[in-house]
Amino acid sequence: MSVWATAFAAVVAFMGIGLVDPILPSIAKGLDASPSQVSLLFTSYFLITAVAMLVTGFVSSRIGGRRTLLLGLALVVIFAGLAGTSDSVGELVGFRAGWGLGNALFVSTSLAVIVGAASGGSAAAILLYESALGLGMACGPLLGAVLGDASWRYPFYGTAALMAIGFALIVGLLKEQPRPARRIALLDPLKALGHRGLATTAAGAFFYNYGFFTVLAFTPFVLDMSPYRSGAVFFAWGVLLAVCSVLVAPRLQARFGSANVAAASLLLFAADLAVLAYGSTSVVVTGVIVSGAFIGINNTVFTELALEVSDSPRPVASAGYNFVRWFAAAAAPFLAPKLEEHFDVHVPFLVAGAACVVAAAVLFGARGMLAGVDHRDTDTPTDAASPNAPRPVAATA
Repeated sequence: MSVWATAFAAVVAFMGIGLVDPILPSIAKGLDASPSQVSLLFTSYFLITAVAMLVTGFVSSRIGGRRTLLLGLALVVIFAGLAGTSDSVGELVGFRAGWGLGNALFVSTSLAVIVGAASGGSAAAILLYESALGLGMACGPLLGAVLGDASWRYPFYGTAALMAIGFALIVGLLKEQPRPARRIALLDPLKALGHRGLATTAAGAFFYNYGFFTVLAFTPFVLDMSPYRSGAVFFAWGVLLAVCSVLVAPRLQARFGSANVAAASLLLFAADLAVLAYGSTSVVVTGVIVSGAFIGINNTVFTELALEVSDSPRPVASAGYNFVRWFAAAAAPFLAPKLEEHFDVHVPFLVAGAACVVAAAVLFGARGMLAGVDHRDTDTPTDAASPNAPRPVAATA
């Protein structure tokens, strides 16, 4: 029951990433804000998330996983609720930043807690976590559409309520997990990036995430649909993302190798972004949904590479990797509307496509260095709560 309680909270946490997608135009209208101003909801959220990655391991290795989860959930409940009361876009952006801090503390700790508390083996627990991620990414836009059709404020209140339920479940059902044998220092994630393989993976992920979050944060303005229709588009996108992340990516990796799969998927994603740049509305809808397949595959491959390519403990390597890539997630939502304002609607997608080509070149050029990840023993039992657990975990987006 403690595992299910944590998994439920994880679903809601991942829902928060895409929750605002269908209501971005409604927020802009309700607060009399421009698309570039409203896109700061993503920028503030992910900027704080990136910086918080240097803190999460430091905190959890000192106060324990359960307390870190509860702290993160409490912050999300507070700031998601406050976001619904905003009277200006500045207030909303600030509250989303606080929400990002809470989400970083929760998401960075929930995987280790789920695997450490599970009694059915780590493989099944990891699959449950991946399923929670996919379900959250798919249902976030749907919840945003259903509640946002009445008012753009309701999705924020709804998230706060669901996270409060998750908080209560974890308080009642989850026992404290064993703490790591060694405490994590604040600078450990940055030191881990001194490893060439991890630094290369993080650099590739930075350019890839620029493309990812251009789709997530900019296309709602291009589609200019009602919350229901936009929510339906991104729900289908999220379902395809989840299926490809959990079922398709591992099979492709086993056959072709992680670096090759990621490079090919990135080039296909770049082509899809070029279609989004010049397609009609119906073509853009199809292109957005199809992009979920490439994003799902890349989420899995990049994370496995990041967690396995270096000798750093898993939480440390993950924190360093996420510290780099979330900066792109913060930059894309801000820059895409600015590029449209200064040029035209095609340029943001073309820039995102070029970023994906750069990411593909980075990975393809380093394929020899990254090939060792695919030959490691993937059947070695692990304790994911340990900072030295060797096995990678797929799709921890």
